[in-house]
Amino acid sequence: MSSIKVLKNFLAISRHKSVAAAAREIGLTAAAAGQQLQQLEADIGVELFDRTKRSMTLNHHGRSLVEPIQEIIARYEALGSDFKSELSGTIVLGALVSTLMGAFGNTLNELKQSYPGLEIKLIAGLSNNFLEQVIEGSLDAAIVTESPYALPQNVQWTELYSEPMVLIYPITKSRKNFVAENTSNDLPFIRFERNTWTGHLVDQTIRANKMVIKESMELNSVEAIIELVRQGLGFAIVPRLANIAWETDKKLHISELAGKTIFRKVGLLERKKHSRQNVTQIIKQHFLSILINK
Repeated sequence: MSSIKVLKNFLAISRHKSVAAAAREIGLTAAAAGQQLQQLEADIGVELFDRTKRSMTLNHHGRSLVEPIQEIIARYEALGSDFKSELSGTIVLGALVSTLMGAFGNTLNELKQSYPGLEIKLIAGLSNNFLEQVIEGSLDAAIVTESPYALPQNVQWTELYSEPMVLIYPITKSRKNFVAENTSNDLPFIRFERNTWTGHLVDQTIRANKMVIKESMELNSVEAIIELVRQGLGFAIVPRLANIAWETDKKLHISELAGKTIFRKVGLLERKKHSRQNVTQIIKQHFLSILINK
């Protein structure tokens, strides 16, 4: 029978879609990780991945095993938890990098201080990619923006906090003239990638405020867009992140839009039933308490 280490190796490979990348995460050689996967497949009697030269993707057998294996590991890691007053074990969370620069970054720090026995593994990426990973079970949950589309019935999204979409432009540009010109000027617009969930909010903001823009670059990183604007290469619409010192930035103007304010809602995406709901419930309660105390 396969050991807990073998099961953890399987989950790591399912997340990374690569034996070598999974091996680096869990501290094995690629050869050892590959042997453990072969051992698991031999024990079960079926192959769990569709293999190509460049990647490995869970097949229907593998997908059906993710949640039961996660539950086995969670139960193992929870042994003795009835005698403890704190959370323990491992939770694998997807998170937008921008949420770590926002309110969720503070929550992570507080979780680690309150529950030192809890291991939080973070996977960076985009909201629309995280949805598939949460559904297939390679992520326990993800911190993502609200989807512009209807979600599948087996997942749920809980709002944690919201951030207004704001206009940012270089300090070299006069605030008075920039706002008065309604952004119809010589500065190009640096856009967040259109087909992402945050990209939809940018388009919504442009339409709601009847903005006239001259297209320039398109990126999928809020952080990179902010830096390009700081360098004077254009202006942008981004969410107002909590952990950036906007007011003291000597190279950047930030301005609320004159018309309708659009908010980026950030929340927790998870399956309606999974083995780490004790942790996700704590995260949701944390933000609810902040809202009540405001």
